[in-house]
Amino acid sequence: MRFDELPIPDLVLRGIAEAGFSECTPIQEQTLPITLTGTDIAGQAQTGTGKTAAFLISLFTRLLANERPAGRPRALILAPTRELVVQIEADAKQLGAHCSFAVQAIYGGVDYMKQKNALLDGADIIVGTPGRLIDYLKQKIYSLKDIEVLVIDEADRMFDLGFIADLRFILRKLPPFEKRQNLMFSATLNPRVMELAYEFMNTPTKVSVTPESMTAERVEQLLFHCSRKEKFSLLLGLLRRDGMARTMIFINTKREGEHLHNLLNANNFPCKVISGDVEQRKRMKILDDFKDGTLPILIATDVASRGLHIDGVSHVINYDLPQDCEDYVHRIGRTARAGAEGKAISLADEDGAFFLEAIEEYIKIKIPTEWADDGLYVLDYVRTARPKRVQDLKRDKPGSARGADRGTKKPLPRAKPAAAKPVAVTAVAESGEGTSEKKKRKRRKKKPAGEKPVEQSGQE
Repeated sequence: MRFDELPIPDLVLRGIAEAGFSECTPIQEQTLPITLTGTDIAGQAQTGTGKTAAFLISLFTRLLANERPAGRPRALILAPTRELVVQIEADAKQLGAHCSFAVQAIYGGVDYMKQKNALLDGADIIVGTPGRLIDYLKQKIYSLKDIEVLVIDEADRMFDLGFIADLRFILRKLPPFEKRQNLMFSATLNPRVMELAYEFMNTPTKVSVTPESMTAERVEQLLFHCSRKEKFSLLLGLLRRDGMARTMIFINTKREGEHLHNLLNANNFPCKVISGDVEQRKRMKILDDFKDGTLPILIATDVASRGLHIDGVSHVINYDLPQDCEDYVHRIGRTARAGAEGKAISLADEDGAFFLEAIEEYIKIKIPTEWADDGLYVLDYVRTARPKRVQDLKRDKPGSARGADRGTKKPLPRAKPAAAKPVAVTAVAESGEGTSEKKKRKRRKKKPAGEKPVEQSGQE
């Protein structure tokens, strides 16, 4: 189906043509005839199939049909990660270039006041993560009373990242669900996602595009078994043999990413690493360098496994196999996008082998295995020290209890107990009276002035 066969406004069709699209993808072909009529939908499709364009085209069509004065936001798009928010904003500005709608991205890690002022100036479409959106909402920087279209992208990921409470808070601030159009898209429509859909949407139509293979068709998958100690030497051999022009390498932990970053740069393979705690400005600069080809290799945790559309990624390498089988599909989906071809290579060490069975069961195929020749392993590479853990840095800090003498056989000298000070002998102690008697004497009440004490002689 072609886009010009659908009831899409000319202003939107011009943006679609300039983006280089002419025919619908399967998810677009099944959802657009429904959403263009104003019906709510819950759509499921694998990554890289055009879900973003599907809901943006419907959103622009709805807003153009109902003209209103600019000022308050008319559409809200919720996404789980900052990278996905930036990607959606870029696609919205491209597809809606002729619609004159103000699109504003709201997410953490960047200039707080700049985004606040942008909302105060007015935005027709807001794309954001739940956290900062709630922050501005509580300050009454913007209002959700005029929202006509709600989009929830990667709804299953909202649950995985623990955003469901924030998501429900925002949804309760919107107009009633029958007064807006609700579009939900997700890689999986599990019971939790559908429960959310039935609670906050107006009887949504469920559309699922499930191909025979969970992974993209044009991705060539390959698996190497190796030990943990041999993994980097094998990676180095693969990089030298295949000449990977634009490669994404996925790891499971930030510490492993830093170690791999140091090793690759020391062996003349320029690369940079992004993870959840990297400053947002730095993350965006690294992604821009990778997109324009300045940076040939990008090391990333699963923060980059969803929502990133980067053209020309030739190889995806799972240096660490993911513990979640769904993350495997999203990782290798960074290559072979928009009909291109790509290659996904996974290295299974002693730990990763435990995750392999669940991954192959989920994708419903067995990953082809190749056994590396001895010549593929690079042994004469430059070695670097592994970054220390946070607890090691605290322990080695000068002045700490384990500081300078850590690693020596001699135990740390024990502090000598302070010498006891001589206690003055009081008259009470000399008379043999205990401390309890002394305390009792202190607690006695003073007699009124002028009263004479009773003589002991009189008692006798």
